[in-house]
Amino acid sequence: MTAHCFEVLVIGSGLAGQSVALRLADQRRVLLVAKRSLTDTATQWAQGGIAAALDTPEGIASHIQDTLIAGAGLCNVETVRFVVEHGHRAIEWLIAQGVPFTRDADGSYHLTREGGHSERRIYHSADATGAAVQETLTAKVRAHPNITIWENHLALDLITGARAGMPERGCVGAYLFDRTTGRVKTVAASHTVLATGGAGKVYLYSTNPDIATGDGIAMAWRAGCRVANMEFIQFHPTCLYHPHAKSFLISEAVRGEGGILKLPNGERFMPRHDPRAELAPRDIVARAIDFEMKKHGLDCVYLDISHKPAEWVRSHFPTITQRCLELGIDITREPIPVVPAAHYTCGGVVVDLRARTDLPNLYAVGETSCTGLHGANRLASNSLLECVVFGEAAANDILAQPVFPPCALPEWDESQVTDPDEEVVISHNWDELRRFMWDYVGIVRSDKRLLRAMHRIRLLKREIDEFYAHFRVNNDLIELRNLVLVAELIVRSAMHRKESRGLHFSRDYPEPLPKTRNTVLRPRRPR
Repeated sequence: MTAHCFEVLVIGSGLAGQSVALRLADQRRVLLVAKRSLTDTATQWAQGGIAAALDTPEGIASHIQDTLIAGAGLCNVETVRFVVEHGHRAIEWLIAQGVPFTRDADGSYHLTREGGHSERRIYHSADATGAAVQETLTAKVRAHPNITIWENHLALDLITGARAGMPERGCVGAYLFDRTTGRVKTVAASHTVLATGGAGKVYLYSTNPDIATGDGIAMAWRAGCRVANMEFIQFHPTCLYHPHAKSFLISEAVRGEGGILKLPNGERFMPRHDPRAELAPRDIVARAIDFEMKKHGLDCVYLDISHKPAEWVRSHFPTITQRCLELGIDITREPIPVVPAAHYTCGGVVVDLRARTDLPNLYAVGETSCTGLHGANRLASNSLLECVVFGEAAANDILAQPVFPPCALPEWDESQVTDPDEEVVISHNWDELRRFMWDYVGIVRSDKRLLRAMHRIRLLKREIDEFYAHFRVNNDLIELRNLVLVAELIVRSAMHRKESRGLHFSRDYPEPLPKTRNTVLRPRRPR
């Protein structure tokens, strides 16, 4: 009998994973797995906020319309309506958990505005909304007696019923690598939830934390699940440009509150690229910055909010103000140097409105999933909303299903492998992958660049697969194996799209096609 058995296994401890765990824990025994600490997540670093329309027909219709416009014709309208209509309920749930959203002097919640939004509808906690949400829910998770927490565990692969002799069961658990002991654990579960976040670390420059290595997407693909729209990688337009500022983003809300993008000579450039100027959707702003940097040979551009009163800037953006001051930049008096960086994976594992994947008893929530909400470009602050809404949907569906009795699962087999002799292979391959993905599959793409990237991916895959087959796994090897697979899925998806739409811009196909379609990749039947 397998040593570790739970009713629900939740892999990932950001807002998506924690919201599922908390909604299940009163009725199910839950194992919540974090790759590092519970708070080392993308949620922790989210600055802007959570978009939620006022609970009126007009407010809902406006939020739907803004989402559809940003999604460039590829949003699933049913999904968009489902998420937006549940937005107010999601905010109420977070408030009930104790999330301290910012209020105005009269006690009402202060709503801000971000790029792509036609009105103020962003609930936030100053400029550190993600941290407020993460810390509030983490305290709840740690206190719940029905939630077991395993930190420093990296999911290695899903265990399918076919592998365990029960094909009708779909997913029956997962292998988890204990980063502390270096050993693999086998976990059986009636239901498994993937909430591992996105894959920003496939690129050289990213706002994502180091954990964002596409683990859930890669595991689901290997287990036989479809993935969709992986070509749509959102690049945040304004990541702080400084040698000592790793992955620190400057919130969308800075532009939403009047920040102006400028060249080094002080010239404003966004009105040349879009009539919405700094309030254009992220893909347009990122391409505009990329264009100006290449045109003028710049290392960065500048985002200026210093025309606002100093105390107003400090009160609205305390985290950004403090971090910049630590680096010698006073944003109340001078502009902020910024560059675009990989930020959000709009595609992912295909799920339905109950967060169910193609594999029975396997769910995907948050950035790991492709729900149809984001289409070809995510509207700012819709991502945390999606986590809560689909977290509830997944939990409700799981609670409606029976709990299966524990089953014996095959243990992880290390009998034919040895400790690696030269781990420098892993670090070299990791660096090569991230650099050519940035150069060839970045903000602006072409057929020639994509072919070059795919050629290098195939060479890397062969080398990594051989290494994986002969040596005992470790954290870096597991993540590199996942990243090179996700890179292949991104490039394959980009090669299928013979147009420019949303976040995917091709020099060879600069115009959108008249008919829209999703890019859906189907894996071979898993062995």
